[in-house]
Amino acid sequence: MSDPAPVQHFIRSIIEADLASGKHAAIATRFPPEPNGYLHIGHAKSICLNFGLALDYQGTCNLRFDDTNPEKETEEYANAIQEDVRWLGFEWNGEVRWASDYFQALYDYAEELIGKGLAYVDDLTPEAMREYRGTLTQPGRASPCRSRTPAENLDLFQRMKAGEFPDGSRTLRARIDMASPNINMRDPVIYRIKRAHHIRTGDAWCIYPMYDYTHCISDALERITHSLCTLEFEDHRPLYDWVLEHLSVPAHPRQIEFSRLELHTTVTSKRKLNQLVMQRHVTAWDDPRLPTLHGMRRRGYTPAGIREFARRIGISKSDNVIDMAVLEGCIREDLEAKAPRVMAVINPLKVVLSNYQEGVTASRSAGFHPNHPEFGEREVPISREIWIEQDDFLETPPAGWQRLTPGGEVRLRYSYVIKCEEVVKDAAGNVVELRCSIDHETLGKNPVGRKVKGVIHWVSAAHALAIEVRLYDRLFLDAEPDSHKDRDFLEFLNPDSLKVVNGWAEACVAQAEPETRYQFERLGYFCADRFDYKPGERLAFNRTVTLKDSWSR
Repeated sequence: MSDPAPVQHFIRSIIEADLASGKHAAIATRFPPEPNGYLHIGHAKSICLNFGLALDYQGTCNLRFDDTNPEKETEEYANAIQEDVRWLGFEWNGEVRWASDYFQALYDYAEELIGKGLAYVDDLTPEAMREYRGTLTQPGRASPCRSRTPAENLDLFQRMKAGEFPDGSRTLRARIDMASPNINMRDPVIYRIKRAHHIRTGDAWCIYPMYDYTHCISDALERITHSLCTLEFEDHRPLYDWVLEHLSVPAHPRQIEFSRLELHTTVTSKRKLNQLVMQRHVTAWDDPRLPTLHGMRRRGYTPAGIREFARRIGISKSDNVIDMAVLEGCIREDLEAKAPRVMAVINPLKVVLSNYQEGVTASRSAGFHPNHPEFGEREVPISREIWIEQDDFLETPPAGWQRLTPGGEVRLRYSYVIKCEEVVKDAAGNVVELRCSIDHETLGKNPVGRKVKGVIHWVSAAHALAIEVRLYDRLFLDAEPDSHKDRDFLEFLNPDSLKVVNGWAEACVAQAEPETRYQFERLGYFCADRFDYKPGERLAFNRTVTLKDSWSR
């Protein structure tokens, strides 16, 4: 993996200072997703940051699943996350880690807090707990259970673990400060009773630790040096530090926050992505219209393009609201250099070449990329009937039109100049066929005495392969569909986010493997579908991105 030089940012400056001062001999980061959904473009930013820093500074990066909420977590999600990280080009340090690896240690540390008088078992209901917690302007009130002795709390906590009490009836809370201006420090819950089958521990536990408690201890046990998270956890940092300062853990990582990524004309909330999937507004988590990594991969986005996007948008604490065109531009730039070029017609209009002569009208070979001769060549055959794009013909064209018109000439890409002699229409007046003549003196050279400016793409009807083409566009019409307090984000769904058409492509694409990317000349970049591209049966292509940004127009 060879990417452009990284961009300096404040986290790099912190790391470099820590290494220079000898505070750390090497850095250790981690990527800690919850396996309750598929990763999206916001996670890609975090992946590139955590794994990228570890690579750049010869450190390590762990993949650790936060599996503390068993009702929403599945092996499917965990497997998909691992696949996505590797697809982006990264490899984690050692084995995959899980918060559940530390359940016994987390429980033991909870008993340590209880023994120090720093945690207590509370009987308040969730509603009462919210009332006691206070507000941003009013301090909280101590629970009546706050005065329980360590011995009493230890007994109750052990009985919670043993399953004596019903779900939700008791919690374990850290005893910190009910008057703190930071509501996160007002005796936060660190354990709750929840009888739910866990994907790894089964039914061994009926109490589960909360994320804020679990995360910092997991970091410490793994000796993470820099715990990087998004800005919504900034107010949680005092709790992160408090837990570690009061326990006999082997390390005290530093939590550092950066701004999360917000991408226009889409949503990245897992809840809303799940809603789109469950309500069938999209086909699945890997629908190419979604900002999930599985979806972007199926659409044809490249790992290098996504990594470049993450590099280009940078790391800061300021808002990171990015237009979709920036991401598409990175993908387009990567594909420009890497994708072979072929011709395909996706809105076909039949053209009959009236003076085609078998054995006289010749074919030519053409390279797959003008700047990469190592990509090789293919034969571009011609036949009496060819397909062109309907958009390349107009009976009454505007000024400056350089494509086909009645009596007009164009060059067929890699082939002859042709002239439109006759227009055939159906009963409704629609153009259904053009009859054209070939200038046989123009194969590989310009016509004598006249200039033909227009060049159009085409395919031979006798040789072309039928293809299904999925034309994907933005999923939402609004730049920020989930920012409207009085309207549902689903109201802004783009009804034209997917159009499926049937077209024709050069026969050479029959040899393509799934996920092969092409530039269909003059049309855009397309990718052979991961699952629906089956040579000899079904050739399905997904439009990855257009040749230019057309959304703003």
